[in-house]
Amino acid sequence: MHDWAAGPFVCVCVLLASIPTPQTPLLRASLSPLHPASAGHPITGQQDAFRAFHPDLEFVGKFLKPLLIGELAPEEPSQDHGKNSKIIEDFRALKKTAEDMNLFKTNHVFFLLLLAHIIALESIAWFTVFYFGNGWIPTLITAFVLATSQAQAGWLQHDYGHLSVYRKPKWNHLVHKFVIGHLKGASANWWNHRHFQHHAKPNIFHKDPDVNMLHVFVLGEWQPIEYGKKKLKYLPYNHQHEYFFLIGPPLLIPMYFQYQNMMTMIVHKNWVDLAWAISYYIRFFVTYVPFYGILGTLLFLNFIRFLESHWFVWVTQMNHIVMEIDQEAYRDWFSSQLTATCNVEQSFFNDWFSGHLNFQIEHHLFPTMPRHNLHKIAPLVKSLCAKHGIEYQEKPLLRALLDIIRSLKKSGKLWLDAYLHK
Repeated sequence: MHDWAAGPFVCVCVLLASIPTPQTPLLRASLSPLHPASAGHPITGQQDAFRAFHPDLEFVGKFLKPLLIGELAPEEPSQDHGKNSKIIEDFRALKKTAEDMNLFKTNHVFFLLLLAHIIALESIAWFTVFYFGNGWIPTLITAFVLATSQAQAGWLQHDYGHLSVYRKPKWNHLVHKFVIGHLKGASANWWNHRHFQHHAKPNIFHKDPDVNMLHVFVLGEWQPIEYGKKKLKYLPYNHQHEYFFLIGPPLLIPMYFQYQNMMTMIVHKNWVDLAWAISYYIRFFVTYVPFYGILGTLLFLNFIRFLESHWFVWVTQMNHIVMEIDQEAYRDWFSSQLTATCNVEQSFFNDWFSGHLNFQIEHHLFPTMPRHNLHKIAPLVKSLCAKHGIEYQEKPLLRALLDIIRSLKKSGKLWLDAYLHK
């Protein structure tokens, strides 16, 4: 299990094991009747979250089996009492339908073309500065081309990180390290550990790291009111929809993520990830130092990160930050994902621009499904939502982007009202 070798399995297990609640002690939390370790075997249970992350149940079962302590007695309190058994049953039938439709089968040409277009962008960038020189205009063009390449590599590593390309997890892990490490200079272990916590508990405070804003922003409805009541004012949150443009998209990747990546690899001694990341920086500096010198190349790299960060933040936040963000409600898998995610309308540009994360709902329900198949399962997900009266949100791209600002503004107003009057 060294270096998170079992991928998402380890991340989710650590997440569940590290978040005890007053109602459910640490060990009891692992013994829920819906937990995959129930019924005497780690993979015979029917926990949807567990099954969503693992295409090979037998493989992860051998790691989980030693953790089985026992079964939760019927008279013991459980967190599952509020879950809708009919929704759970229908969702499992939907997943079986998806399997029968071969929607978990990968089109390898699709992913090969994605990788090829990333390499083509890298080549075009180098050729631009090589042929036209290092003047301002060629440099800006090269920076935008490389930022595009980085954003697309980010979506591609996401595919491999979710084990959605190859049948064997080890091949996904290997290519994931290549794409996120050699093509982006980041850590696969860092991404796995962070991203699968987000998927397991999206938009849940203290469980989803993506809503841990380090007191810079207040999100949803509950948090701003709590901050206001407690008279917490780390920043003027009623203006957060304005300063978001200054410290959100511009700084997330070049400062916060870059620092987190390096610290994680060094502190946790992730030497393999560090070697992959170093290979990226060596390649980048060898390519561009002849044109810009060492200091100029360093500035050039951070400008590319700055551009990519805008792309990444707007795309990733348009699906989540506008949705319900609250404390744990212990919903079933289907309901919890629909509450925290929304979609953006399909088009060739939207698919490419967002790495198919415009189908965020379907991706969260079926994280191991190849992204080129998400649109095929979407109508069935809509039907299931309609059957159970669950809202299925889908909106145009521009509205989705503007909703980010509207959401921040709304939360800021809630904070100010609670701060002044409660």
